[in-house]
Formats: sequence, structure tokens, C-alpha cells
Amino acid sequence: MSGAREQFGSRIGFILAAAGSAVGIGNLVGFPVGAAKNGGGAFLLMYAIFVAAICLPVMMAEMSVGRYAKKDPLGAYAKLTDNAPQWKLAGWLSIITPFMIAVFYLVITVWIFGYLFEAVTGNLELLANPDTFGTFINSPTLFIYMAVVLGIVYLILQGGVKQGIEKAAKLLMPALFVMLVLLVIFVLTQDNAMAGVSFYLVPDFSKINASVINGALSQAFFSLSLGMGIMITYGSYIDQQSDVPQSAKLVALTDTAVAFTAGLMILPAIFSFNPNTNPAELSESSIGMIFTFLPKIFLALQTSIGFFGASLVASIFFLLVFFAAITSLVSIFEVPVAALMDEKDYSRPRALVILGILLVVFSVFCALSFGFVTFFTEFTSYAGAPKSFFDIVYDVFYDTILPLNGLLICLFVSYRWKRHNLHKALETGSPNYKGSWFERYVDISVGTFIPLILALIFINTVAVKYFGITLFG
Repeated sequence: MSGAREQFGSRIGFILAAAGSAVGIGNLVGFPVGAAKNGGGAFLLMYAIFVAAICLPVMMAEMSVGRYAKKDPLGAYAKLTDNAPQWKLAGWLSIITPFMIAVFYLVITVWIFGYLFEAVTGNLELLANPDTFGTFINSPTLFIYMAVVLGIVYLILQGGVKQGIEKAAKLLMPALFVMLVLLVIFVLTQDNAMAGVSFYLVPDFSKINASVINGALSQAFFSLSLGMGIMITYGSYIDQQSDVPQSAKLVALTDTAVAFTAGLMILPAIFSFNPNTNPAELSESSIGMIFTFLPKIFLALQTSIGFFGASLVASIFFLLVFFAAITSLVSIFEVPVAALMDEKDYSRPRALVILGILLVVFSVFCALSFGFVTFFTEFTSYAGAPKSFFDIVYDVFYDTILPLNGLLICLFVSYRWKRHNLHKALETGSPNYKGSWFERYVDISVGTFIPLILALIFINTVAVKYFGITLFG
């Protein structure tokens, strides 16, 4: 886009916005249960190692490419390769992927908003009914909620980087942290809560196998918004004085801290509600936990803290998850918006309207994929199972292309842009980076074992998702 490029107004604004993109639904629900089912403290340890050893260098590479090129992912690949066709394809993947992820993420965010509305209006008994979710996702009311969520996303993004994304992050992220801590304090005071804490934190190394290791790495990679083009786009909005390595570390630390703290909320709550909980029966699905299991816990709280107290706790929880979903959705959708502004020289309002219309169309297709319309519900089949339109979007873009995009950025900075240019970019604004052990680690890892690991994840995902064959574990 012509004129001076938009920039974040402060370092804390950038860190909160980047952390907001990383902190999502999976952090708050899926991660704690996944950890509990896969070795507790052992899973947490592996997750932390993968974040530091693999995800952090990839995040720094993405941020550096964005800041150096001052472009969206498509423009960055094109600028740094003189429009080489194969790398332009990588740029397109980095634009299409977040758009399609925004499609299904919008649907989930709408569900959360609907449940938030019901919790605030005191309909806990309705939410706890096991039949409610199936009825709710096929209700015409869903599209009213969708209009409200789209309005919130539009209001944030139309304000631009400083007045929209950054301002929203400075409000929503601290509020999210405060609500999370308050819920943790409340849960830990309940009967039998410590049994959940023990189950969550005490390592069980006997459960660790190749499948669990792959799960921990995938969770870490996806959790930090890598492969979506977000960090390239946000990197293009920071100035040359910013310390990219330090900022990346703070984003990773914030994301991990939220995921860990969420575990101190979810698992103790489950064990407090049902002391005889069998962890093997817990669903690793964030959707199942949020919309079917946890509402039962909130309803049961009425016996100890009354109807108003239970409704308040439920409302805070759904507001917490809604904030996490909105910050992620805004960050994901900003990537194609930035691309349209950069590549077509469109104004931000025009880019938002065009992409917003496409987002609504595809999101409606996804929303109709749960029995509402047979065509979208039974869209196709592979690996011996029927797949809805929603399933395809999730499987192809979230599960499959994300690790491929991570692989491509590593190959790009190592063998096309070259690692010496990556280090030069990382040194800018970070005087302590040059000559450090971390520089040597990034140099070795980004060009060798990180691409290999991401390639294996990609190959295994394709084998499992589309052919029903598990290569590892």
C-alpha cells in the first residue's frame, strides 16, 4: 500500500498482539487435557522443550523476514526472491492458509459467543443438557451471533495496527490473564481440586511414545501461530530498533504460561466435579470439553455457590475463551487483509469488505456442515470416513499445510535468503544476539533438524489424515 507502512506503537503492544494470536482455544482447553492424558508433567516438559528448541527459531525466522521485507508473506517471498515462481507459491500458501483457518475459527468463535450469551442470561441448565450443542449448531440463531462476532472483528481491524489490533490487544489480553487467574484461584479452593493438580503435574513417563511426542510437538507448533503468516505480517509492522529475539522469547513464554495456567483451572475443576474421573475418558477435543463437559461442572456449582455464583463463574469462563478466540481470529484475518492492501494497493476498509464477504460465504458453508444441509455435511470422504466441508477445511489447512508452511520458511531462510542474512536481521535491534550461543543454535537448527522434523510431521499427517496410515507411534 502506498505511503508509510503501519507500525505498532510500542513493544508491549506488539508482544501482546503476537501473544494474542498465539493464545487461543487450544491453549485454554485442549492443551491441559492433552497433557493430562499423555503423561502429565512429562508432556509439559516435552512441550516446553519443543517450544524453546524448535518453535522459537521458526518464530524468529518469520518475524525477521517480515521486518526486513516490510511486506505481507506473499510480498515478502516475492521481494526477497525477485519473484521466483516456486517461492511465490509459498507466499500464496501463507495467505490462503490463514484465510481458510479464519473460516472455521469464526464458526467456533460464534459457538462460544452463543454459549456466553446463554451463560450471562442464566441458562446453565440448558447448556448442561447433552442435546443442547447439537441443536444449537443447527439453529438459525447462529447466524445472528455470527453477525455480532463479525462486527467485533471488523471494528478492531478497521482501526488499523495501532488503533485497532494493538489497542484491542492491550485491553483484551490483560483482561484474559486476570480472568484466568481468578478462575484458577476459585477452582483450587474447591474440594478434591488437588487431585487434579497432582494428576496434571506429576510426570508419568510410561505414557510417552512416538505418538505422544508427535502430539506435543504439533501442539507447540500450532499453539504459537507458526505457519500462518501471522508472525511475518506482524514482523512487518515493527521497527528496526525492536529486539526480535527477545520479543519472540516473551511471546513464547506468555503463550506457554497461559497454557500451563489453564491446566491449573481445567483439571482441578474436572476432578472436583467428579472425584472418580477416569482420565482416559476425557476428550482431547477442545470443542467437546467446552460445549458438553464443562457446562455440567458449572451447573453442579449451584449446590455450593448458588445459581448466581454458578452463572457468574460460567460467564467469566466463556468470556475468557471468547477473548482468546477473538484475539486469535483478528490476527489470523489480518494476514490476508495486509496482503490485499500490499499487493493490490487497496485501502483497509475496501480489503476488509472484500475479504469479509468471502469469509462469510465460506463460514456459512462450514456452519451448515453439521446436519443443517446434507450437501455440506456429507461433502466427501477419505481414509475410509465421510467428511463434511468443515472437516476438509480443518484437515487440509490447519492440520496439513501449517507444518508445510513452517518447513518452507526454514528452507527459505536457510537456502534462499541464506542464514547469514537471517542473523544480520536478528542482530538489528538486538546487540547481544551476535556471537551468543543462541545465534549458533539458530544457525544449526533452522538449517538442519528443524526442517527434517517438520517434514516428518507433514508426511505423517498426510498419511494419517488421508490414507489412514500411522507412520510413527
